[in-house]
Amino acid sequence: MAAQAPSVEVEPDIEASAVPCHPAFSNEFRYLPTVQYGEHPDSAYDSEVASYTTSIASTITNYRNENGRRYHAYKDGTCQKETERLDIMHKLTEVTLGGKLNLAPIPKDAKRILDIGTGTGIWAIEMGKLYVLRPRVCPVQNSPSLTNCKTLGDKFPDAEIIGNDFSPIQPHWVPPNVRFEVDDVEDEWTYHQPFDFIHCRFMGNAIHDWPKLHRRCFEHTKPGGWVEFIDLDINWVSPDGSLKEDSASKKFNNEFVRISREANVESCPGLYLEGWMKDAGFQNIHAERFVWPVGTWPKDKQLKEVGAWNYLQIMEGLEAFTYALFTRHLGYSKAEVEVICANIRKEMKDPSMHAMFYLHVAYGQVPETAAAS
Repeated sequence: MAAQAPSVEVEPDIEASAVPCHPAFSNEFRYLPTVQYGEHPDSAYDSEVASYTTSIASTITNYRNENGRRYHAYKDGTCQKETERLDIMHKLTEVTLGGKLNLAPIPKDAKRILDIGTGTGIWAIEMGKLYVLRPRVCPVQNSPSLTNCKTLGDKFPDAEIIGNDFSPIQPHWVPPNVRFEVDDVEDEWTYHQPFDFIHCRFMGNAIHDWPKLHRRCFEHTKPGGWVEFIDLDINWVSPDGSLKEDSASKKFNNEFVRISREANVESCPGLYLEGWMKDAGFQNIHAERFVWPVGTWPKDKQLKEVGAWNYLQIMEGLEAFTYALFTRHLGYSKAEVEVICANIRKEMKDPSMHAMFYLHVAYGQVPETAAAS
C-alpha cells in the first residue's frame, strides 16, 4: 500500500513547492509538511520539555572507557548513557504510535516473536507482559488455576519473545515468556524454527547490509507471518527555513550522515525500508511516515509531546552520537567534540528554530505460499 503523508496542519504562507523531493519518496512525500508554531519564551523552553517528560535510568555493568564514556567490550557496544536514551526512545516511539508497540497485524495464533537489536529489552518485556499466561484465582477454592486462563489484555497465550542484541544490558527479572540472547544479527542466524513476527527498530548505523537483513527476516518468518521495521531519516529540516545551513546543528547533521556512509553504515535507513521489503519478497507492505519535531515548538498537542521526548533523547544522547564517530573517523579531540555539542545544545534551546525529522514504519507479510525456512 502506498505510504501515507503525515497528518499535520499546513500553513498556507509557506511555499511547500520550494522544498526538494527525495528520490526515494512517492509523490505523496514531495513536500515537507509544516506545523503551526507555539509561543515559547526562551527561559521557559526547558521547563516545558520537562513538563512532558520524566527521567529514566538504566543499571548496566562491565563496560570499557573511551572519551569518558563506558562501552561494552563485545564489538564496541552500548555506553551507559546510551542505554538511558534507548528507554527514552521507546517512550518517544510509543507516544508517536498512539501507545502501540507495533503496527503490523500480528496473527492471533502467534507462538514465536523475535526482537532484533532489542537494546535494553524494554520492547520485548512490554510485549511479554501482553502475551504472558497469567494464573487466575479460582473463586471457589481461592487458589491459582490455569483453567480457562486468559492472557493480560486478551493477547496470545504461549507466545515466546526472544530479544537479540550484542550487548547484554537487559534486566534479569523479565516475564517468563521472554528471553534474551547475546549475538550479532549480521552473523549467521542459528534459529531452527521460523517466527510469526519479527520486529526490528532503530538499527541505523548498526547494519552494514540492510538488504541481507531483510532477506533473512523473510526466510525466518512463517508463511503468513509479519515483519516490521521502524527507523529514522535523521536529515534535519525545517518547514520555515529557520534551521540554517550554516548552523552548528545542520553542519553536524550533514557531517554525521556523510561520515556514517563512508564507514559503510546507513544513518537514514527509514527512507529505504519499503523498497528493501519489496526486494526481499514481502507482500501487503504498508509504509507510514511520522514527524518528529525537535522540541515543543508545534502547536499541536500530540506533536508537542513527541517533540518534547525527541528533544530529551537528543540532549541525552548527543555525545553518544558524536564521540566515537568523530574521534575515530575525523580525528577530533574530546574537547573539540564537547564544543560542537555545546553549540548544538544552545541552538536546540532556541524556540525560534523549528527543526524536525522523520520516523518511518514499514511492515509486510511473508506470502502464504512461501516455503517455511
